[in-house]
Amino acid sequence: MPRIFLRLWRRYRDTALFLKMTAGFVLGLIVAFVFGEKAQVLSPIGDILLNLLQLIVIPIIMVTLIDAVNSTRPGNLVRVAFKTFAFYILTTIAAVVISLSLALLVKPGTGLQRPEKGAETPEAPSFVDQLVGIFPENIFKALVDGNILALIFVAMIVGLTMAGMRRSSDSTISGFGKLVYDLVLAAKEMTFRILGGILQFAPFGIAALVASDIGSQGIDALAALGKLTGVVYAGLAAQILLVYIPLLLLNRIPVGGFFRVAGAPMATAFTTQSSSGTIPVSLEATRKANIRQEVAGFVIPLGATINMDGAVIRLGASVVLAANIVGHDMSVLELGAIVLTATFVSIGTAGVPGAGLIGLTILLQQAGLPLETVALVAGVDVLLGMGATMTNITGDLVGVYLIDKSEKRISESRRRV
Repeated sequence: MPRIFLRLWRRYRDTALFLKMTAGFVLGLIVAFVFGEKAQVLSPIGDILLNLLQLIVIPIIMVTLIDAVNSTRPGNLVRVAFKTFAFYILTTIAAVVISLSLALLVKPGTGLQRPEKGAETPEAPSFVDQLVGIFPENIFKALVDGNILALIFVAMIVGLTMAGMRRSSDSTISGFGKLVYDLVLAAKEMTFRILGGILQFAPFGIAALVASDIGSQGIDALAALGKLTGVVYAGLAAQILLVYIPLLLLNRIPVGGFFRVAGAPMATAFTTQSSSGTIPVSLEATRKANIRQEVAGFVIPLGATINMDGAVIRLGASVVLAANIVGHDMSVLELGAIVLTATFVSIGTAGVPGAGLIGLTILLQQAGLPLETVALVAGVDVLLGMGATMTNITGDLVGVYLIDKSEKRISESRRRV
């Protein structure tokens, strides 16, 4: 009997992660449709997966980014950072334009009634507070709070300092730098081994998350706000088909190979609705794809924090929904203002609890539209959040592939010279 279990375990362990994730997702959908709200009994299993992913996020970010910065020359790091920000801003603007175009065509708010009461939304931190928060006064508080931007800053400082120590002409300082670097490499290996164990449990957690979330409110919410949900998912699909895939093709990156690598992170993002929680899975995928870890270690954590293409698609469609409800035809200037505002709002509210509702509140206030619309959108927040987070992560991975390809071209051209 033990041999049978051992064989089953080995077969399960060696099955592609994407297939296991897909099986878990399909199983969760079946349970949700069969048992409905009763499927919430499985939610603790999904919570365990979320907790495990959050547990490994901070160690993964720290050791990966320290190693990446330490292995990269300062000039190369600045170049990668510039490419990363340019990619994120351009794709985010494209996402808003796609969302507004589809929403104006379909008019998702037609026929809906203006809610009498608004939904409670978390208070959005000011831009100055977020900027100051990047420079933590206490590293342990940043760790406890999960302040990703602050941890990225600390990891970059540690990585640059370590690189300076290793290259020091003083043999004692150089030895200390090498010692610390070896410790980071050992911690990185241990962290990824722990991640491997967590990923074996992930399909079960994904099945539980899908069953409990969709079973509790998704099906009814989809029927109530079908147009909005349809517009958002059409926008998410258009972002992948019209923006991401052409960028891959233009850079001669095999689309099929990309999605084979991206499948597991996309499935994880869809079910967990957590960009930061998907960081470990994304980094593991890039390792298997032979992406330079100095690129992936910088782009993935940063993208999970500021790259929100899926989020702005939700925001654009929701603003048009609000305008439809009150019968307001938006002018070209208003639409242009929404494009710019949504781009910066998506970056400014990233990582904040209830970020989607915060961003929508800010846009509605700017456009002078009824804030009560937040209550309507909150009804399908789970469904919209699933697709939006998956698109966010897909954009992060496309950015990693493009920037990695660009850096490899530069390295090859230098070798020829």
